[in-house]
Amino acid sequence: MYKILGFCWLILLSSTAFAQSAEGIHIKQLAEQGDALAQAKLASLYLLGRDGLEKNEPQAADWMEKAAKQGLVDAQVAIAAMYDRGMGVNADRDKATAWYEKAAAKGHATSLAILGKNDAAKGSVQFNYQAMRLSAAKSIPSEYAKKFLTSK
Repeated sequence: MYKILGFCWLILLSSTAFAQSAEGIHIKQLAEQGDALAQAKLASLYLLGRDGLEKNEPQAADWMEKAAKQGLVDAQVAIAAMYDRGMGVNADRDKATAWYEKAAAKGHATSLAILGKNDAAKGSVQFNYQAMRLSAAKSIPSEYAKKFLTSK
């Protein structure tokens, strides 16, 4: 009886893994065809180590940058944070700033705040933007990766 239950459980797990990897394969095909959102999703799968893909930060950064170069604003912010942290790429504050600038130019509120270009920066409010940038760089990659994976 236990052997049968164990075998059924194994089949159930195998079919779930197959469905996840089939979705991952579909995302990879779309990413390779140049779909920016699929590129960000594939980057997210590598970043989080999901859908049968091992966690691979350099692969994640490569795919995220491809999506960012196509103008996907959230990908621009994610790759900026990855450059700030040196996550999958060599840390490069200038490249990070350039990506934040691209997103800020499109009105991305978080990027504007990170760069100190929001209304609080113009007023009398004292705020440590360096600390905010470091904090954001720690949370943005995984939070945006989760966001990409839930977007349609």
